[in-house]
Amino acid sequence: MKNIMLKTSILMLGLTILVSCKKPFATPAPERSDSFLPMQVGNLWYMNNQNFTEIKDSVMISGKLYYKFVSLIGGDAYATSYLRIDENGKLISSDPRFPDLKVIRGDFSAKVGDQFFTTGIGNDTDQQVTVTEKTDTKMSFSFDYIYHVNLKGHPYVNSYLKGQGYPGDWTRLKINGVVLK
Repeated sequence: MKNIMLKTSILMLGLTILVSCKKPFATPAPERSDSFLPMQVGNLWYMNNQNFTEIKDSVMISGKLYYKFVSLIGGDAYATSYLRIDENGKLISSDPRFPDLKVIRGDFSAKVGDQFFTTGIGNDTDQQVTVTEKTDTKMSFSFDYIYHVNLKGHPYVNSYLKGQGYPGDWTRLKINGVVLK
């Protein structure tokens, strides 16, 4: 009799726990990102079959999570970048083949007029970066090769749109599981 009561109590306790628990592996619905460069495997910026960028994978470099961005430009030029946004809002590039090389491609916590260097090495590949625009929806950085004899004084600008990342006339745009176009 005691054995039956004990088994019944254990069964009731188990059922109570089972019914009261939430699904531990439930996947939340995708949400629109508030990042200036949303990073999730599968994100896609697609203009046409000759111009697009997609996040294909994630990799660990020096113990930090980076996302592998693969781009096709003009139908014949492939580019692969490994990017992450650190805890301070800096957009950092690295490469698994050269894990000690870190290049700052942006600082989303900076203010208009703030400046920083991409590597801080002071050689002809180092660039001085100036924040030229920051609104609630857009951030722009001007890059100048100030140590390069021929490129100094010829800056170029990279911009990012909040929730989208790269600006452009995309025909398909998928961010964090949400198809925006």
